[in-house]
Amino acid sequence: MSRFAGAVLRLAVFTVAVTTLGGCSLLGMNFAFNRMSEKECMMRAMYFESNRSSAEGMLAVGTVVMNRVNDPRYPKSVCEVVGQKNQFAQGVLSKPMIDSGAVLAAQVSDQVLRGARHPGVQNAQHFHTAGLRFPYNNMFYVLEAGGNEFYEKRSVR
Repeated sequence: MSRFAGAVLRLAVFTVAVTTLGGCSLLGMNFAFNRMSEKECMMRAMYFESNRSSAEGMLAVGTVVMNRVNDPRYPKSVCEVVGQKNQFAQGVLSKPMIDSGAVLAAQVSDQVLRGARHPGVQNAQHFHTAGLRFPYNNMFYVLEAGGNEFYEKRSVR
């Protein structure tokens, strides 16, 4: 193989690897942010975090994402919030969405991006799988929906 062909092959492999990383980070750069819309990032958070169980669960996840976007302690865009390391399901920005839950996630994400919020979530910015309990006294649970329990972190006085 010529040196030129080898270089082209290496470039092609690198290009494929980078474009398939989706939400993965390479040298601290998240390539998904450059190509995904706010809607797609929101859809993916809802799809993977709500277990595709219900519109209510998806709406609750979307509300948490928007609560974070509107808080100065978090990034200012849906994609940046969803792509934060160790905050949402691993591969949320890169795994394929392969069932009818993607259609529901698309519908609910449109609603959330137009301003719909789950009233039960209130100001919660956190959730975890329903049925788990943690021994922290600053976790105030506000809702169970879509296989998750949503909570606010509050100072204990």
